[in-house]
Amino acid sequence: MTRIQQVHWELEMDYLGHPYYVSGNAIYHALGMQLDHDVHQHINASHGMFVPGQFGTFPEEHSESGIRPYMGSSLPDVESYDDLFLFRHPGHPWLLDSRPRDGLNAHDVRIQSGMPALSHETITGRPEDARKQQQTTKWYINAYLHADDPDTLPLGEDVLDGLQFGGKRNYGYGTTTLKDTQVVNLDDLDYSRLKDGDAFILELVTPFVLRSEYPAANNVDVPWWWSVDDEAQLRHRLENVVEGGDVYELETVDHGVVVGYEGDRPVETAKNGLTRVGNHSKYGFGELRVKSVPKREVSQKCDEKRKNGQVGDSKTQTSPGTDQSSPR
Repeated sequence: MTRIQQVHWELEMDYLGHPYYVSGNAIYHALGMQLDHDVHQHINASHGMFVPGQFGTFPEEHSESGIRPYMGSSLPDVESYDDLFLFRHPGHPWLLDSRPRDGLNAHDVRIQSGMPALSHETITGRPEDARKQQQTTKWYINAYLHADDPDTLPLGEDVLDGLQFGGKRNYGYGTTTLKDTQVVNLDDLDYSRLKDGDAFILELVTPFVLRSEYPAANNVDVPWWWSVDDEAQLRHRLENVVEGGDVYELETVDHGVVVGYEGDRPVETAKNGLTRVGNHSKYGFGELRVKSVPKREVSQKCDEKRKNGQVGDSKTQTSPGTDQSSPR
């Protein structure tokens, strides 16, 4: 039995840190300040995805349907594998098209002590004849935990509430409150969309680590079950892990990259992708999503992603001073 605990935090103060997500390492270390050492060693943390609290509609592959007000502010029930990814995509495809989604799916940035910070709320103006002339969007952080010892979960609300992430925490930045949490048994989910599939693609939800400067970490190649002719075709990104005063560089295949799948066990691969694969998976790297597609669409989808820049050969250095994986 493999269980995960979904956690939904509400940002109460601006966040100074990684612009794309709160790293799993940051979440793991923040929990370490609340847990006994022996319990903490069993915890594995995902990256925390930023989610706007806005009106949305469930995507076609979700078990539920219809429009919900402030959909991003809480966790919906989970019945199938695809339900787990509702809030794990940075483009927030569930946002309503009838609203200014290009403005609602991106953080407002405010300068705090000379540093850019992601605002904990986005305030947008409206026409003068509107009933309310401004609208406020709260921001949330979606993450999940799993444990080597299944008896470790679920963690109590008193442990999860009030955690802080990012820099300048002594000044109150990155403060969160626990908004919602629930436990999901991966073995009980509906995987019929994968069982009935003819062919599959893999989408990297978080970066996959190929090479790491972290002590005793092994370098790895692109997995054989990825349909990739040349590693250079993949878009790469450099990330950092910070431990105390030491900074270790990671070379990764970037999140959002899509590749074909050459394995023959898609359901098992899907479960492993949730608990993550490769180096530093304990800290959020290597999360994968398996998608079923008709065989004739596989090549077309990969070509489209490549044209849109989601698969490429560029190498990107993260901004100096931003914290990729440390709670600091």
